[in-house]
Amino acid sequence: MTGNDDDVRVASFDELDVHTFHDLLRLRIDVFVVEQECAYPELDGRDVEPGTRHLWLPGPDGPAAYLRVLADPGGVARIGRVVVAPAARGAGLAGRLVTAALRLVGDRPCVLEAQSHLVGLYARHGFTVSGPEYVEDGIPHTPMRRLLSGPPTV
Repeated sequence: MTGNDDDVRVASFDELDVHTFHDLLRLRIDVFVVEQECAYPELDGRDVEPGTRHLWLPGPDGPAAYLRVLADPGGVARIGRVVVAPAARGAGLAGRLVTAALRLVGDRPCVLEAQSHLVGLYARHGFTVSGPEYVEDGIPHTPMRRLLSGPPTV
């Protein structure tokens, strides 16, 4: 896999073929539901919304990393479901996807619910803590919002 962002794939739900969508869901379920033991409905209906964009980096055996950008009310973008396959961790793939997602978002306000141990990753991309930490499915999370007053430090 190259170190540039040329290999980041971006698609709406309608642009995804069934095999790719299956592979993206499998990665999300393998990590969030199985590895992190979060029993929740992974299919929440937001994947198919017209404003949702799916971003991923392909790997040798399926997607290596994934995130989605949602269109929330009021013109706010929401980054979520950020996931990296276990074999691909530590290579900066999540950061590359966040960079690509922020290019898509542009100057719109952007929010996310970070797993708290990843606050530093998002802070490097211009996000700041916007509320108190909370626990969801046994995992500490921190709400964050991207500041629009300066460039990210990545």
